[in-house]
Amino acid sequence: MSNTNPAPEFPPHMKRFFDAELETFRAHLMQMGEISVRQVHDAIKALVEGDVGLADRVIAADDELDQLEIKIDEEAVRYMSLRAPIATELRLVIVGMKASHDLERVGDEAVGIAKRAVRLAAEPPLKPYVDIPRMTTMALEMLRDALDCLFHHDADKALAVIRRDEEVDQLNKQLYRELTSFMIEKPGTISRAIELMFISKSLERIADHATNIAEEMIYLAKGKDVRHDDAVKKGAAIP
Repeated sequence: MSNTNPAPEFPPHMKRFFDAELETFRAHLMQMGEISVRQVHDAIKALVEGDVGLADRVIAADDELDQLEIKIDEEAVRYMSLRAPIATELRLVIVGMKASHDLERVGDEAVGIAKRAVRLAAEPPLKPYVDIPRMTTMALEMLRDALDCLFHHDADKALAVIRRDEEVDQLNKQLYRELTSFMIEKPGTISRAIELMFISKSLERIADHATNIAEEMIYLAKGKDVRHDDAVKKGAAIP
């Protein structure tokens, strides 16, 4: 005799309740994604334009993401406790929780950029802002695409996100080399160059968080963990 307990049968009104709970969970995750993208965009805009007021608003808005992360965790735990979800639902809830943690970290990186933008606004720009806005565009495209494939279960699009991460890494290294040269040739630029290095690293981390979400999406759609599969990241098919 099997020891496996069947999933409980719920009356129709309870099933509708659980479906609504899952939709609310998805909606809060989508809202969190939209806020995190806006936060990064505004932090970089504040940097490029020297807009201290906008940077301050980014810093002040961080609590909204923190509260959404807490709400998503609570909703996930409640759903798993009451619903006894099947495997696909369970994967969705677990992946959603992990994605919310990545999005909260994206928000933290945006706040860090905003704080550095405030400090840099008090000094003349070290150089025209070209590479950092370019990195921002790449990282935010990855983040938007990762969120889109998460909600639409598009594993191919998720793979494309993962494989673009190397481009951001290379641009970050290029900018580090350039800023290091500035510091060697002009010691008076050291403080500004270091601030820009930290901003570049934050953008590289944001791309990493987008990659994490894409990897979790593949797990959601395929049940495959590709986090440490270098062959897949370099072009091989999902096993």
